[in-house]
Amino acid sequence: MDLNKMAENINILSDFLGMRDIETLSRNALEEKYQVSQTDLLILFGGSIAYGCDVVGEAITNHIAKNFMIVGGEGHTTESLRQEMHKAYPEIVTVGKTEADLMSDYIKWKYNINNILIERHSTNCGNNVTYALEVMSQNHLSPNNMIVVQDSTMQRRMDAVFRKYLQDSKVTVINFASYKVKVKVKSEKLVIEPTGIWGMWGVERYISLLMGEIPRLLDDSNGYGPNGKNYIAHVDLPLKVLKAFEELKIEYADLVRVANPLYASKR
Repeated sequence: MDLNKMAENINILSDFLGMRDIETLSRNALEEKYQVSQTDLLILFGGSIAYGCDVVGEAITNHIAKNFMIVGGEGHTTESLRQEMHKAYPEIVTVGKTEADLMSDYIKWKYNINNILIERHSTNCGNNVTYALEVMSQNHLSPNNMIVVQDSTMQRRMDAVFRKYLQDSKVTVINFASYKVKVKVKSEKLVIEPTGIWGMWGVERYISLLMGEIPRLLDDSNGYGPNGKNYIAHVDLPLKVLKAFEELKIEYADLVRVANPLYASKR
């Protein structure tokens, strides 16, 4: 397949999976779309690249939410987060820390934010949400609205998990993928732009994460939807997205991560 066509298909998957219900993580954007200047809760989920900590840290500093929670135990993304954090800020202890603790320690250190609710036991997308709901209950939080921040490759699935487990359908869940990038062709190679995003996946890893999401989102016997493993609410997959995935499989079949039947991994 032509490299430009490959890049186009990758970006179709990226745009679909990286849900953003508001254009910027700002009070102005909230006011414009939801007529509120501050949400009741913002949750940052592990599995995000390190850059998400700064996106959220700045938003919390600007009072975008009344309450702030970080969720994440230890999974296959944890060690890369430890390495990125240690390389950039060796003064922050990273050895043995969960993703929630890593992110919390960094945000406390850089942004002087201390009133952070922590959930450090979840190891997959499903109990990321169910455990977060438990923490909300334990802290007597009954939000009318909340912002959910996750890695761009996984934001669509996070939304589907919330739609399955959030009992109060009146709660407004506002999705905000922690970064937005494009894959482009330069010097006959696929590259990710913009460059310099802290902790950004390498190109092959990024493609693998995108490709691995589509089979999970399917609502068939092999997918995570109600007609399959029933881990998530139904997701409508546009024909354009399915076509891009099938075309990419010709080149990247070995990068499609098979859905874990035990639902035991962070991804």
